[in-house]
Amino acid sequence: MDDLEAIRKKRLQELRHSLEARQYPAEPMTVTDDSFNSFISQYPLVVIDCWAQWCGPCRILSPIIDQLASELQGKIVFGKLDTDQNPKISQNMGISSIPTLLFFQKGHLVDHVSGALPKQLLLEKLRPLINGQR
Repeated sequence: MDDLEAIRKKRLQELRHSLEARQYPAEPMTVTDDSFNSFISQYPLVVIDCWAQWCGPCRILSPIIDQLASELQGKIVFGKLDTDQNPKISQNMGISSIPTLLFFQKGHLVDHVSGALPKQLLLEKLRPLINGQR
């Protein structure tokens, strides 16, 4: 009977994880001045990509962010904030160069990085957040 209970608990945990993953978007969400605060508070881990249409390095980083959003679905939610269209948040966050990635944990800014970093370096930055080491 103990084996059956252990199997049941394990399966229930797997189902919960699967349900949570489905509630996380698999692609970056558009974030605006108006939606920023509610967006960063909605999920435990959020990365905001601050970018602009004219920015070459932003265009290099964009497909990497798309890949990470899909690969890390259920762990991190990614948002994209166009700094030209949303100057209020850009100014409040002190964004002075783009692309800039803002890392939020439970609605609080815990880190940031500027520049078009390669995927592997971004994963190294994200790993401690995913593993709850921050």
